[in-house]
Amino acid sequence: MKKAINIRLEKEMLSALDKYAKELERPRTFLIEKAISAYFDKLDEMIADNRIDEIKSGRVKPIPLREVLKNAGINV
Repeated sequence: MKKAINIRLEKEMLSALDKYAKELERPRTFLIEKAISAYFDKLDEMIADNRIDEIKSGRVKPIPLREVLKNAGINV
């Protein structure tokens, strides 16, 4: 289910959005959803990079798979 939100954009960004929407024959909402989805992918990569850095620096200790499975009650 979609829910409405309000956002404010600079005139130039809104103009560019409208040009893309017209060229692609798609509504603004479609393009905004696609842009946010693509940015979420980028954020996922950034979070993964941060977690790798935490492990490499020793701030976080990874849990071995065997231990995770054992805690989940899965025998291997």
